[in-house]
Amino acid sequence: MVTPKNRLGIVVAGGPSPGINSVISAASICSLVAGVPVVGIEDGFKWIMRGDIDHTQELTVEQVSRIHWHGGSLLGAARDNPTKDPKYLNTAVNSLLRLNIDKLVTIGGDDTAFTAMKVAEIADGRIRVVHVPKTIDNDLDLPPGISTFGFQTARQVGYEIVKNLMIDARTTSRWFFVVAMGRKAGHLALHISKAAGNTLTLIPEEFIGRSLTVKKLVDILAGTIIKRLAYGHYDGVAIIAEGLLDLVPVEELKSLGHIELDAHDNIRFDEIDFGALMKREVQKRLTQFGVKMTIVAKNVGYELRCADPTAYDIEYTRDLGFKAADYLLKGGSRIMVSIQNGKFVPIPFEDLLDPKTGKTRIRFVDTSGDAYRNLQDFMIRLVPSDFEDTNELAKYAAVCGISIPEFVESFKDAAS
Repeated sequence: MVTPKNRLGIVVAGGPSPGINSVISAASICSLVAGVPVVGIEDGFKWIMRGDIDHTQELTVEQVSRIHWHGGSLLGAARDNPTKDPKYLNTAVNSLLRLNIDKLVTIGGDDTAFTAMKVAEIADGRIRVVHVPKTIDNDLDLPPGISTFGFQTARQVGYEIVKNLMIDARTTSRWFFVVAMGRKAGHLALHISKAAGNTLTLIPEEFIGRSLTVKKLVDILAGTIIKRLAYGHYDGVAIIAEGLLDLVPVEELKSLGHIELDAHDNIRFDEIDFGALMKREVQKRLTQFGVKMTIVAKNVGYELRCADPTAYDIEYTRDLGFKAADYLLKGGSRIMVSIQNGKFVPIPFEDLLDPKTGKTRIRFVDTSGDAYRNLQDFMIRLVPSDFEDTNELAKYAAVCGISIPEFVESFKDAAS
């Protein structure tokens, strides 16, 4: 007989990502078939961390059996973070216990994974917790080649957008600056670019450990436009990962205007119009040399998060959701679910922690790997060898109407 405490809860935190409903569906059906009721917690930890247990819903097989096709989240999602205050964390755990939940599936990114660890820690065995890795940013520390769910769908939709912009750019002789979501990592920008074959892509990993300023970014972009013009091309698409902002000195960012932080103390990149900033500064830079260019800034991210998942992500998330619930029902806890080489591999919570920060590790693009190196080979940008070739320099200097030494002095930092 099912006891009153024998219930499984599902909570979705962070931003939307294609495949959430598929995880909810598979985890719910797995639990319900086993005779364990399922409670869907609405809007992440927003309500339960404040002691409100009314924003929940009992999930049934009939309710969830066909939601796996659709984007968005049946339960909503929110970024409210109970780990910011011990009071909130304890209240969240008590709320779960009041709901008779002794098993919890958390769905989210690295911040939610950390919250899942803390809930399990505070609950101290009273609630078993399993985390499912969700984010279009692909920045959770999974093994190489294993993506977070939603990433593949986001890449596909992003590729379609960039492909269309490339055709528009060529048709109308203009440039597009596409700012891609991804927080601190450049996975989404990188893999959209590899599929689309656009002109230039800049990701934060290229500059980690190096000095980065807005001026350097401007000179790289302006230098690429000049190089294209030297060969008679008036169009292009540059993808700029939003995480580059995280490497620009905070003082410089503050000089750009008010900077907002989210509940996890991350810069709210979406509140900075990065694309418009780059457009304005690049056009200003080009004007110094009498070069006029139409540039359109385009942010890509929100269009990707609630897209209907591709078949890949549906299959992937159904496996993740089923294994998350199955692991809990068999008495397991304190792991993140992963599927590696077609097999379920639990990753213990402690293996996700960065010993330096005490937070969950972030996975960055490996700039020494072929995925990034191959992209670099296709890019059009100023490179050190350009500054060793007098014939090339003469073409670029002619576009700018200046001498070769003046061009070198103006753009040498763009290739460093």
